[in-house]
This record gives sequence, structure tokens and C-alpha cells, in this order.
Amino acid sequence: MKVSAIVEVDVMKIVVLDDSRINTGDLSWERMEKLGELAVYGQTPAGKILERIGDAQAVYTNQVSIDGGLMDQCPCLEYIGVLATGYNIVDVRAAAERGITVTNVPGYGTEAVSQFAIGLLLELCGRVGDYSRRVMEGEWLKRADQCHWGSPLIQLAGKTMGIVGMGRIGLRTARIARALGMEILYDSPHRNEEAERDGFRRVSREELFRQADVISLHCPLFDGTKEMINRETIAMMKRGVLIVNTSRGGLVDEQALREGLESGQVGGAASDVAVKEPMGPDSPLYQAPNMIVTPHIAWGTKEARQRMIDIATDNMAAYLSGHPQNMVSDLSDMADQPVGGTADRQEERNGLE
Repeated sequence: MKVSAIVEVDVMKIVVLDDSRINTGDLSWERMEKLGELAVYGQTPAGKILERIGDAQAVYTNQVSIDGGLMDQCPCLEYIGVLATGYNIVDVRAAAERGITVTNVPGYGTEAVSQFAIGLLLELCGRVGDYSRRVMEGEWLKRADQCHWGSPLIQLAGKTMGIVGMGRIGLRTARIARALGMEILYDSPHRNEEAERDGFRRVSREELFRQADVISLHCPLFDGTKEMINRETIAMMKRGVLIVNTSRGGLVDEQALREGLESGQVGGAASDVAVKEPMGPDSPLYQAPNMIVTPHIAWGTKEARQRMIDIATDNMAAYLSGHPQNMVSDLSDMADQPVGGTADRQEERNGLE
């Protein structure tokens, strides 16, 4: 960290490059404004990045990439704050080599993402949106019966959920699922003592795939987890298994999943992520049967987004005090970065946050 640079300037210049990625106009940067001279931009096109960073000492980004070449053109830059948990948009090795501190925002979306994961599962089981559409389109009026049968309904109580990745989100999701009457199995590189105190049982990934009625993915995208859902693993699952993914699109072989949905081996799937985002007609999952896809929005509650800004502000305050937190710019431990840098190191020990 360039502590000397902080001492030499009267006011820290701070730039937010893409506020609109996380802020729909319902959040405030008021606390950050008290820490320095703040400039906030909704979006920053590639041709404007260098100009907008200018002589700022600190920059915040959600999706704007910052590599070593850009760092070299911004000699005043000493701090990069990533407005996300994933930090693959920043060349953290280049930053470390140049003495630039990089921080991220872990843990901001635990409640939001776990709630959304369960929401996707409930939609797969209850088809609330489908039944509502049928009513609004007049189909109920065409039936003589009080009830109008359409998509089959599924009861979760008594079924088994398999959680892949027992970090904070996985644990919270498991606890909600247990409240619905489900039994919980989990696969994680390490034991989670909280999970086991709750009675959740750690098993091998293969055993989880074989026993679970519902599989919910909450792990980072490593070489060892890439396309873990594939033809071979789908074949070992229970027929009619439900799969929920609120983690990373690359965990799933999308063509294999579509084939599983078409054959009925997979009874339904729901994903908030895709291999290629935004998803388009070229995706195997586009309009796949019994498939729900949402636009990578599970994290986006107002409460979670406010928490993101609050933690980002706390990160800046800690840096200015000489005690930086949530750093991801250490040159050591670089070799085991997940594919795409999808989790901070504290959370890699137990899966995604």
C-alpha cells in the first residue's frame, strides 16, 4: 500500500466508474463522500476510462476491466475497489507488482442469493407464474371444475437437498430448505462445523448426486468444478432431479443439461447465471423445457446493494487508516485462483460466500 501517497495529498480523489451496475437510483454514496473528493459515473465506455480515472488515487469498478497497462497510465492510482465479490476484472497480480491495493466486497449478498435460490426452487415446484398466466389468459374460466390442473406440483417436505459448496450462501440456503422439511446433504472441500452442528451431512459429490432430489450449486468456478453438471453426472442422478444454479454458469455443461431436460432425467432446472451472459438464442438452455432462467439478478435486492456500498466504504476507511481489509492483491497464493477469479480467498476455503 502506498501510505506515503495518502499522506502527501490533502484529499483522496475517488472515482466510481460504473455506478449504474449496482445502483438504480435508490442508493447513496454519502458516506463515501466524507472520505474524499468523489466522482460517480453511471457508466464508463472504454474510451473514457483513462480520462475519468485521471489523477485519482482510488477507483471503484463493478464491470470495467483494469489491467496492468491501464495502471501504468494512471501513476497516482494506489487503490482499486471491486464492487463485487468476484474480482476477475482486475489484474490483481499486476496491481500487487505495482504496490496497488485491491479489495472486494465479500458477504454482501448472502441473504439475497439464498432467498432467490429457494425462490427459484419454489417456482419449479409450484409453477406459480405459470398458473397465474393461465388464469389471466382466461383458461380457468374454460374449466368446469373449481381447480384447473396444469403443470404438476411438487412437495419439498421429506425430500433431500444436496448443496454443492457449503459457504455462507450454501449454509443459509440449507437452513431455509430444512425449514421446508427437507433433509440436507452437502459437498465441500472442507467440513463446515456450523453445518454439521445443524445436522447437515457431508458426503462425496458422487453420493450427493446419487441421493439428492434437489441439487443447489453454491461453489466457485475452479478447474475441479467446471461443468460438474454434465452427461455423466446427470446420468447418475435420480430421474426427475431438480437443479438450481445461482453461482456460476460454467459449473454446468448447458448442452448436457438441455438433453437431460428433454429426456426427463432432469425434472426441472432454474439458473440465475449462464455460460455466456447475457444469454441469447445461441444458448442450449434458451427456451429449454422445464427451464427457468433469470438475468444474474439474485444478488440485487436493495438491502444487498446497500450493504455492498457500505462494505466498499468501510474498505476505503480501513485503507485510509492504514489497516486495509478484504484485500485480494497479495502476490502469494495466486496459483490457486478460481477460474475467472470468482471468490475471495476467505470464502474459497468453504466454497462460495
